[in-house]
Amino acid sequence: MKAVVLDTDDQFRITELAEPVPGPGEVAIRIAYAGVQYGDVLVRAGHFPVPRPFVPGFEAAGEVVAVGDGVDRARLGAQVTALISGGGYAEVVTAPAALAIDAAGVDPRTAAGFGWVTPTAYDLINTVAGVRAGDSVLIHAAAGGVGSLAGQFAAAAGADRIVGVVGNPGQLEYARRFGYHQVLTREEFPAALVDESFDVILDPIGGQTRIANLARLAAHGRIVVYGNIATFEPVTVSANDLLMHGQSLLTYNSNLASQTRPERLADSAARALALVADGSVRIDVTAEYQLADVETAITNLADGQTRGKSIIRVG
Repeated sequence: MKAVVLDTDDQFRITELAEPVPGPGEVAIRIAYAGVQYGDVLVRAGHFPVPRPFVPGFEAAGEVVAVGDGVDRARLGAQVTALISGGGYAEVVTAPAALAIDAAGVDPRTAAGFGWVTPTAYDLINTVAGVRAGDSVLIHAAAGGVGSLAGQFAAAAGADRIVGVVGNPGQLEYARRFGYHQVLTREEFPAALVDESFDVILDPIGGQTRIANLARLAAHGRIVVYGNIATFEPVTVSANDLLMHGQSLLTYNSNLASQTRPERLADSAARALALVADGSVRIDVTAEYQLADVETAITNLADGQTRGKSIIRVG
């Protein structure tokens, strides 16, 4: 089979590899499309210690063509979207059966765009932050894959006010399509908000932005950290200060959830996919690349040029 390999010299190459065989509790999927996500950026930059050569790609949509021991053979032929630990930029990949989510009601491009971002956005809003009717919500990286979905999930949860922050002025109009009442650039944040505070803040940025977010958190508010786009330098927070205002600082790690509580992640994914299938939430696939263009797709995401979701056509 054809696969894109990140080699020991940090270069991406299309290579011929043997098709993987599903082990116990796994399925093999012939991939139609794969999703591009920030994990690809982190692997390329060396933040994830994976052995090279490595086939990247953490999201795949396609047809189940083989099952391992312990998996119902009735799953053969099923159209699925899968959350995987690598191998998505190839013609066939294996995935845990629990994290190969039935996607019969969704077209393959949308199923590939679903990826990790949709259950992540669902969990950030509904499971971790517990957004309720009347809440005010601030979401950073609002034009990205998670951000464009989190705005929609917040609206579906009944949030009264949803404010987004984007990296540059060119992303403002795009982000406004996804349920935001106001969208700011990173340069305008936080001054343009004057004295406004928020019940929920989603923060994948880190650094000084994280400090500014804490200052904008309302009494009993929840800030959810799920990434460090700007910097991996730690931010020190006083638990005593949080306690005085009834505030909470929470984190979310979907990759860890896939390893420790895969059934819970699968449940969130299924719930999120149902909202996509019935049209309540829209996945915006904005760019489609070929296997030969994987490096370009990842570079564009790393450089902040991406809006919504990018996918790779494989099959």
